[in-house]
Amino acid sequence: MTPPTATPTPARPPRGTRPRNRRELILAAAADLFHRRGYGQLTMGDLAEAVGVGPSALYRHVAGKQHLLSEVLTGGLTPVRELLTDLDLTDRAAALNRLGALALDHRQLGLLWQREARHLTPADRGVFRAELHGIGALLARQVRVVRPDLDPAAAELLAWAMISALTSVSFHRLDLPRPEYDELLAELCGAVLDTVLPEPAPVPAPRPDPARLVPAARREALLIQAVRMFAAHGYTEVGIEDIAAAVGIAGPSVYHHFPSKLDLLVTALRRGAAVLLTDVATAYRTAGDATDGLRTLVRGYVGFTQAHHDLVDLLITEVEHLPEAERRESRQTQHDYIGEWVHLLRATRPGLDPTAARVRVQAVLTVANDAARTPRVRAYPALPATLEAIAAHLLGLAP
Repeated sequence: MTPPTATPTPARPPRGTRPRNRRELILAAAADLFHRRGYGQLTMGDLAEAVGVGPSALYRHVAGKQHLLSEVLTGGLTPVRELLTDLDLTDRAAALNRLGALALDHRQLGLLWQREARHLTPADRGVFRAELHGIGALLARQVRVVRPDLDPAAAELLAWAMISALTSVSFHRLDLPRPEYDELLAELCGAVLDTVLPEPAPVPAPRPDPARLVPAARREALLIQAVRMFAAHGYTEVGIEDIAAAVGIAGPSVYHHFPSKLDLLVTALRRGAAVLLTDVATAYRTAGDATDGLRTLVRGYVGFTQAHHDLVDLLITEVEHLPEAERRESRQTQHDYIGEWVHLLRATRPGLDPTAARVRVQAVLTVANDAARTPRVRAYPALPATLEAIAAHLLGLAP
């Protein structure tokens, strides 16, 4: 995932003035700062400076940083719900263009809810998730109107894939002129909507969850447990003692295997990058042509996200905790990986604009990431084959 897209910083009013829309300015500045810096790196002092007030004056408008995040996230969903309530997918061109324009007008939102919602209180998180699920249900109902062949689960899957394709613009800095960009996102939405889904495999009879296998090597057991716990609770909320207890050893024993908690995170993310780069090498070594190579990358990435959804979580939520040099290397690796997708895509479609090609690839990766990180979507039968079919449409490959 590339760094968040740059967005215009709200203008700071002169100190000593009392603009009537102070609260709106605070919310706009908070959304911008949460997006660019992340919740953990932002202080209320930073926000007060951004809007030109003293910290004490700021608290006359907001109760605190966590409450402010809740307002930014839930408020950000309001225009989405309003548009979907009024949307008519039977007027396809107009509806899809409205969706594309909305995604660009509120470009911060996808990254904010994917990365920062875990910082909400349990009560606020429940409210936010209910609102988000309601938005998914609204779009799924619209999908079934134009795709009556789909059952409710399949319509919901396509609805969330459409949302993922739209919000993918939140995770990169790529830019195109408007309305060209709106039209590209509308095309991507339409590609998802038109995907013919494979028949779901028979659902096996339920059985008790098997006990998780434990690696022979203590170092490996610690790393696996750390990835699970970082993804579930957040890197900052998990201590060395917690990881050690989950493996059944004393806290200080961890340091025989890893110098620090940070080293666990670094090792996990490096491994993830190594798997993806190995997939690139496999594609170039085994594919018969560029189209075959691109399909190999799609299949490899979908498999990676399904098998390692906890690691996908860390790539989205925890990279900012890496040291600067490691963070730069991680982002460069991701950039190079995406570059190989773009190279193969443009080899299959030589006239495709490089930026538009990269936007398409980012949409594919975001659809796969979101499906892996969403348990109700992850449970869809035949999900890997379905994601591969959606990816082929997004990339413009023949079914």
